[in-house]
Amino acid sequence: MSARGINFLDRWLATNVPETTKADVISVDELTHKLIADAKALGIKRGEIDEEVDSLYRTILDAIVHYDAGLRGNFKSGKKLISHGHTRG
Repeated sequence: MSARGINFLDRWLATNVPETTKADVISVDELTHKLIADAKALGIKRGEIDEEVDSLYRTILDAIVHYDAGLRGNFKSGKKLISHGHTRG
């Protein structure tokens, strides 16, 4: 388990999933690539994030679909997810 990976993912989703993002394959793919690049820049390996969620793609898609500007940052990934059943734990 990587607390560093899950904490990064939670913070990243809260600050990088804009209200206007569409829940389509291209948007999710772009956000996935950005997330991985941002993690790498901080020295966080993808494996540290992947071990906390069943599907990174599905986690990002859920964040887009369940985004609520009034609750910005309240969707969580991994074991903390207010979840939609796509996490480990």
